[in-house]
Amino acid sequence: MPVEDRLGYKKQACHRMRKGLVAANWKMNGRTESNAALLGALVAGLDTNATAEVLVCPPAVYLQQAGEILQGSAIKLGAQNIHAEEAGAFTGETSAAMLRDFGCSHVIVGHSERRELFQESDTFIAAKFAAAQAQGIKPVLCVGESREQREAGETEAVVLKQLQAVLDHVGIEAFAEAVLAYEPVWAIGTGLTASPEQAQEVHALIRQTLAEASQAVAEGIRILYGGSVKADNAGELFAQPDIDGGLVGGASLVAEDFLTICNSIS
Repeated sequence: MPVEDRLGYKKQACHRMRKGLVAANWKMNGRTESNAALLGALVAGLDTNATAEVLVCPPAVYLQQAGEILQGSAIKLGAQNIHAEEAGAFTGETSAAMLRDFGCSHVIVGHSERRELFQESDTFIAAKFAAAQAQGIKPVLCVGESREQREAGETEAVVLKQLQAVLDHVGIEAFAEAVLAYEPVWAIGTGLTASPEQAQEVHALIRQTLAEASQAVAEGIRILYGGSVKADNAGELFAQPDIDGGLVGGASLVAEDFLTICNSIS
């Protein structure tokens, strides 16, 4: 039975109702001069009548600079990471309250690089999700499987385990004020990209899982694809009924490429 029949709604209609979102994750890249040039080009190049929202997530040290340049524009400011605690002896960390001081509307949590390189657990990521929302900041929750896990047929189990950890911690209604991002780890920075059909399959699975708890939340939440999104593949990915935009890495550092991606959502 098709996913839309099981969920009781037409996916394509809901897809059109959700406004697309393209988020730039600069990772550990940037300098003050190049940041100014890139952000200036984005502000100048984005159509004020664009059909997608745009979010830029620079390194924490550049949040003030980015916020000043983006002020008055339609581009939202986000951060790449937070700590789960409000304050305390956590040298080098940043709290959600600090991000609020800089005017951040979103923050990425659960990115595969945080999970793998910094050994962040599902439980800790769920706590960070809650900490962001406590300060009125929307978390962009990343979930995804490694190449080994996909080849072993574990994609569904891995993705749903990561999702369920947050659901158990905050409940389904919290997802009404959040964004999800499916990022197959094997496609991040490798040049590989999940086919539109592969990506859509996982996006539909995520939405179906949320719908089992709340159809309204499932229909409204935006699920982004993050895995080597480029100017030449964005349109085909974004045309899928459950893909509502992209979490863009390397291509977000090139103004022309990122603008093309943003304009690929119709």
